[in-house]
Amino acid sequence: MKKKFIGLGILLLLIVCVIVIKVSIDNEEETNETNVKNLTNVTVAVGGGKEGFITNERVNEIMNQRYGINVIYDNWSNGKLVVNPLLRENGDKYDLMFCSDQRFYDYYKLSPNKSKGEADRYQVLNGGLTLNTPIVIYSWDKVVDALISENIVSKIDNIYYITDMNKLLTYILEGKKWSEIGLNMLYGSVNIASTDPVTSSPGATYYGLLLSIMCGGNVTETSMQENLPKLKEFYEKSGYMNNTPADLFDKYLKTGMGGEPMIVDYEKSIVEFANSNPDGFNQVKDNIRILYPTPTIWNSHCIATFTENGNKYNDAFEDQEIQQIAWEKYGFRTGVTGGNYDVSKLGIEGVPQSITSTVSSLKMSMYENLISYLKGN
Repeated sequence: MKKKFIGLGILLLLIVCVIVIKVSIDNEEETNETNVKNLTNVTVAVGGGKEGFITNERVNEIMNQRYGINVIYDNWSNGKLVVNPLLRENGDKYDLMFCSDQRFYDYYKLSPNKSKGEADRYQVLNGGLTLNTPIVIYSWDKVVDALISENIVSKIDNIYYITDMNKLLTYILEGKKWSEIGLNMLYGSVNIASTDPVTSSPGATYYGLLLSIMCGGNVTETSMQENLPKLKEFYEKSGYMNNTPADLFDKYLKTGMGGEPMIVDYEKSIVEFANSNPDGFNQVKDNIRILYPTPTIWNSHCIATFTENGNKYNDAFEDQEIQQIAWEKYGFRTGVTGGNYDVSKLGIEGVPQSITSTVSSLKMSMYENLISYLKGN
């Protein structure tokens, strides 16, 4: 009889536990539902290049819990952001624009060019440079050793810098063979693969950097016209180009030194790769090299707010945890100047604490002239 009472007691205890857990879950779901209802929806017309970051679960939790906003992203191309009416499918106005290149942000703040069919624009209340990553050159250990011997690359405090970009560009324009700089295992001429500047925003940013270097850091209408022929020659010698940096970076990793000796991409790519594919990163980390051109150029993702709700979103980016996630998980340097970071936390060799040697992004009109010239228009 005693055993029966014990068994009945255990059964009753289990029933009570199940009821408590069920009530707890129901209360949590009700609380979450109430919290979601109390959030302010913020709508964003967003350009590409930051998909992983904006969908990060913890980032969105912070937006919800600390700032009371539920963010709704609609994908836009940068070009359409500055041309088409910024309206959602239901006709509602966006709270903000989050473009992927500073030139589009600067251009949006100007009056629309009606002769080009550009739509009216909203008044920009707040915003600016938010997520930043510099252009870098990814290469391999043996290639970089050869470039050091040619006095093109220097290793300073364990960081590799291209300290003579003009010499490297000259090698490419002259068609110098890899074998001529001691790399007999590589076929063909010295080259740096990039995405197409005519169709790709990252490619255009890189060619803006090349133009700045060719112009001695002072791009004027006169110096631009003088150097565009040389830039086009460089473009024509570059051969086939990928349309997206993700495809190019993937090809660089998969084909190795023999397939892609040098490519142009963003610093953030190696950080995101190391976090998303640690096994793959461990396989190549001893052989890859990150080269920082001197100077380099920022790729800056910029916020332009149109409403007070948009301002709430912009303010949330001052959150230290959000900035930490942006850097440590996705390789974005936050703030106007790109900030200083504890790079040791990344576990990636060859990333500097700060980026000091840069040139300014070109104006939209200069990029348009550059691209038009490359296309032969």
